[in-house]
Amino acid sequence: MIGELEEKMRSFAEELYKIGAVKIGEFITKMNIPTPIYIDLRLIVSFPKLIELVSDIMVEYLKRMPQFDIICGVPYAALPLASALSSKLNIPMVMRRKEAKSYGMRKMIEGVYKKGDRCLIIEDVVTSGSSILETFRDLKEVGIECSHTLILMDRQQGGTSNLIKEGITMHSLLDMTHLLKYLKEANYIDSLVVDKVTNYMATTQVDLSSTTIPSLNRLNLPFTERIPYAKNCIARELFQIMTEKQTNLCIAADVTKSADLINLANQTGPHICLFKTHIDILDDFHVDVIGTLQKIAEKHNFLLFEDRKFSDIGKTAQMQYCNGMYKIKSWAKVITAHSLAGAGMLDALKQSDNGIFLLAEISTSGSIIDKNYATKTTKLASQYPDLIAGLVCQSPLFLSEPGFIQLTPGVQLDVESDGLGQKYNTPSAVIEKGADIAVVGRGITQSSEPAVAAEKYKRLLWDAYLKRVK
Repeated sequence: MIGELEEKMRSFAEELYKIGAVKIGEFITKMNIPTPIYIDLRLIVSFPKLIELVSDIMVEYLKRMPQFDIICGVPYAALPLASALSSKLNIPMVMRRKEAKSYGMRKMIEGVYKKGDRCLIIEDVVTSGSSILETFRDLKEVGIECSHTLILMDRQQGGTSNLIKEGITMHSLLDMTHLLKYLKEANYIDSLVVDKVTNYMATTQVDLSSTTIPSLNRLNLPFTERIPYAKNCIARELFQIMTEKQTNLCIAADVTKSADLINLANQTGPHICLFKTHIDILDDFHVDVIGTLQKIAEKHNFLLFEDRKFSDIGKTAQMQYCNGMYKIKSWAKVITAHSLAGAGMLDALKQSDNGIFLLAEISTSGSIIDKNYATKTTKLASQYPDLIAGLVCQSPLFLSEPGFIQLTPGVQLDVESDGLGQKYNTPSAVIEKGADIAVVGRGITQSSEPAVAAEKYKRLLWDAYLKRVK
């Protein structure tokens, strides 16, 4: 039986590598620790046969463990694993929320349970054990007993000892040592990788009782070093574009004629990372404009950005995004949204290849957006890291979130106001205040030579950025 179980584990390890759940390179863990190997078991949900294999292995493993009354998966990656195991063993499952709902019963633990129930916690990957401890404490709060956890992968960096201190025994199907062994024997990795990862594990142990999670200040980090922290694909793409083109300039292309919009894209394209439109102000819009803009964006390597500022209920926002004459979803990789409508609107706008900038602060005088609104918007953004590319703001609201991008509008040289409430800052001032990308409109669009003006702003902004990260 042991031999059969080990062969299944070997097969499991190889399948993880084949689907890309095991990656070799330079990555950042949840604890903000660099790592040469990344394990992403969330991908398993897309491979039913693999879920079947791992749940069979878990069933076999549980034969040597105590009996349990209920099962709980650590949100969110372990939920499908816990569900599969619950179904196979006919053991009830409960779910832990990451935070309580703001309505209804406001419970952290969902499902049917009673005080004194013995619960097995299921987790996918463990580094420090902190996520298991969060689940353990919420279960304990409602009277559920937890002393065992079954995990798929132990990174062998202190999780076992950290959990033991809280009275939790960790059982792992696979650990890093055996994963490396199986992958090397299958010729997926070589001895150099094995040695590098083994040395890394030995020198990077995490003790939660004495180690503080490193606090990163994004203002001091070059864009290239922030790429691994970005969960949103568009944020990663923007970091890459900015680095390759050495520009953090976004142009606000607020013109009313299609020909002017296209000419502006052609002239400024070499100097920008984002081309920001208000497509609905065009007097002569036609669908060919979009195709032309897309070709220019591809030629000059910048992203199209529709500043729509979605703020309606989810269904309406979704229709505004996907339908109508502008069909924004089909061409704008970047959009803006207010946080007023909350999580429902963000869920409705979520696509596989878009990035949203949430509006947290604006550059007009007399705005009723206050500090409390900005704080709540920042918190909402942190709950959607895969969707949110960053925040539109005037101040550094998220210093310890290097994966987010600060987009700051209202930039112009030698002008403080437009007389209509718009306040302007200089390129160096906005970069000092935390801007990663600065939005320049009339300073370029009203210039007699937009390309020359764009190149000037590009140079000033990039020099200010280099000075900031020096």
